[in-house]
Amino acid sequence: MDWLWWFDAPEYHFARQVLQRGVAALYFVAFLSTLNQFPALLGELGLLPVPTYLAGFSRLRRPTLFRWRYSDGLLRGVCAAGLVVSALLVAGIPQLGPPWVPLLAFLALWLLYMSIVNVGQTFYGFGWEMLLLEAGFTVGFLGSDQTEPPRTILILMVWLVFRLEFGAGMIKIRGGREWRDLTALYYHHETQPMPGPLSRQAHLLPKPLHRIEVVGNHIAQLVVPFLLFAPQPVASAAAGVVVVTQLWLVASGNFAWLNWMAIVLAFAAVSDPVAHAVVPAIPADWNAAGARPETPLWWLAITLAASVLLLVLSYWPLRNLVSRRQLMNASFNRWQLVNAYGAFGTVTKQRIEIMVEGTLDDDPGDSSDWREYAFKGKPGDVRRIPRQWAPYHLRLDWLMWFLPLRTVHEEWFYAFLAKLLAADRQMLRLLRKDPFDGAAPRWVRVRSFHYRFASRTEFRETGNRWVRTLLSEPIPATSLRRPEGRQR
Repeated sequence: MDWLWWFDAPEYHFARQVLQRGVAALYFVAFLSTLNQFPALLGELGLLPVPTYLAGFSRLRRPTLFRWRYSDGLLRGVCAAGLVVSALLVAGIPQLGPPWVPLLAFLALWLLYMSIVNVGQTFYGFGWEMLLLEAGFTVGFLGSDQTEPPRTILILMVWLVFRLEFGAGMIKIRGGREWRDLTALYYHHETQPMPGPLSRQAHLLPKPLHRIEVVGNHIAQLVVPFLLFAPQPVASAAAGVVVVTQLWLVASGNFAWLNWMAIVLAFAAVSDPVAHAVVPAIPADWNAAGARPETPLWWLAITLAASVLLLVLSYWPLRNLVSRRQLMNASFNRWQLVNAYGAFGTVTKQRIEIMVEGTLDDDPGDSSDWREYAFKGKPGDVRRIPRQWAPYHLRLDWLMWFLPLRTVHEEWFYAFLAKLLAADRQMLRLLRKDPFDGAAPRWVRVRSFHYRFASRTEFRETGNRWVRTLLSEPIPATSLRRPEGRQR
């Protein structure tokens, strides 16, 4: 059966190494983020407790290991198992064995993390969660060092990059007018959910450069993805464009592991000869020292079955791409495989920040000693340089960004205020600074501010990187010591 040679891709060993180890590394970050934040946000005593959620949970629709019972101890056990397995995959240890060993390892990561996502509610309602799940499931079928990389799985990995990039491009073209008139970047660097240390410098670039940025984005997301399917070296060059544009997004903001995942997945289109030409230390022929391993028929059957499954599931996201009512970050099956992706179909024009303050005074008023809680990632202190957090995901900070876009009267936000009034240690650990050093304030209030980046002149005069203006007080002084429902 000499015709079976087509299913092997011996020129993509480096791509497999990057794909498997890179995806595993991002799983490690995801499990670490969950271990550090999930109990406070969604645990037994969290803002949106999982046990309460499970009481009304449809067990037949969303698979999770917690369907029968949840405890914070079990959650930590799931995270610990995920951290160990992902660390082993990053080290390349399962890849040294038969091809079914890394497959089982990645399927374990997929199932463990899906169990978390499916009970994570609004704190896990981001597109990069389903992207991590789909990528983890798919790269498992790339096998181990004992076999050649399967060509059909690599093509499906490229198809994933295509959906990720082209889907985002189409969402923008169909979305806000600012993407079509090339003004989106006048605002985005300033109003994005969590700016990074270079976001202000990016925002202060001349407007003609911002227009060029938008044009470059449209080319990178609407034209370049098609070239990923072209013959080499065109496909590798297209992957290089994806990597470079994603690195710019990494440098100018914090989007958890979304951009890093796109970078990793782009290597599915990079062949060994091209990688060697760019970095000579990368072997041009991974099997030069020995005979080319033969792919067992049983493994070929498994990879082809997985390929057929993913190909069939591709119907729904493909239809979504050409639909006028394109969905963004949508899954069409309960296993969250072959999803639709996209981001920032519209760009927020103004940055509104929700700030929480507390006081120890018995009778709060404007003259009281109000102290502001500081968050790790979201803007607060006008002099502070925004930090780089990605690929780590600060879930509380991200949800705070959505409050002014929706409403501050969210169930989880009122629960958060109650935790602050109780000086809950688990919750306070998610913040950068507790102004009361562990003591419980008597009152808290919520105020909204308009934030904008300071100009270069303003920064030289004041040293402030942000200029903020008080807008309103959407939640007046509130205390646990008053009867429920009463506010000052």
